Amino acid sequence: MNERDATDRALARRLVLDELFDLSLYQSLRELATDELAAILDRLIPIEARHFTFWQDFFGLRIERLDLGRRLKLQLIVLACRLFGSSAIHLVLEAIEVYGVRKYLKVWGTYGDGPRGAAVRSILQDEFEHEDAVVTSTAEPRLNPERVRNIFLGLNDGLVEILGAVSGFFAALQSAPAVLMAASTVAVAGALSMAAGAWVAVDSESEIRATETGRRRFLGENVPPDETGESPLRSALVVGVSYFAGAIVPVLPVLAGATTALASVLAAGSLIIIVSMVLAFLSGMEMKRRVVANLVTIAAAVGITFVIGLLANRVWGVPV
Repeated sequence: MNERDATDRALARRLVLDELFDLSLYQSLRELATDELAAILDRLIPIEARHFTFWQDFFGLRIERLDLGRRLKLQLIVLACRLFGSSAIHLVLEAIEVYGVRKYLKVWGTYGDGPRGAAVRSILQDEFEHEDAVVTSTAEPRLNPERVRNIFLGLNDGLVEILGAVSGFFAALQSAPAVLMAASTVAVAGALSMAAGAWVAVDSESEIRATETGRRRFLGENVPPDETGESPLRSALVVGVSYFAGAIVPVLPVLAGATTALASVLAAGSLIIIVSMVLAFLSGMEMKRRVVANLVTIAAAVGITFVIGLLANRVWGVPV
């Protein structure tokens, strides 16, 4: 088997399993949905069934059962939708569509110029024009890219910055009470700083947008009423609270009696994996790359700050 055949087989299996996952998910969510959401899913299920059959025939591959990873993912998503109701179902549908667009664009890059290009184009048009339209035209979008970005920015910065601080403080101070006091102070100051930065950034954008809107209205242009952007106060609250929520995680083990940074590393590392997976799914990002990037960032932050703390202890003789 040459390298291209292996790539084609891997892509075929992934694509068919993804279509089976989407179909299984829509069928499971249909049991939970009512009213408008039920109507959306009633339209999505036959479209997805058609896509599943197409890709099976296209690759000559018959798969009737999800693999373990996708079965677990399906159960977790359905559980979340049971707990949080229609808003969660809306988010899931939008996330699936974003992920699908990115996935199919890669498929088009592989097969678009080949002999199968016409067949691939027909199914992609059906995906982009029909299935996406069902979700976007009948349901108000719930996935706010700005809010997702702010939540991720706040949580990520809080986790990385305060975990690094805890690591460095343990190396320098070698005293749990001192580390707790110093890390808590940095967490509060960081949350306020992040919130203030978000306020200034969004407020500046709002002023620029308001000026441009006024100019366009003066010129007689029709300006849509929804061009208002994110609220500065809301953005500041989201970033500040998200930062503090992330920052408190590395501090809690110290508060509970930890005498080294190991417990904080484990707690923060576990949370960043969960947060990265959830936000990658909601925004259609590649999950594995996002998780690995954040774990590498945390590892670098812990290692660098720990070394700096040790040097500070050695050079300046921080009292124990």
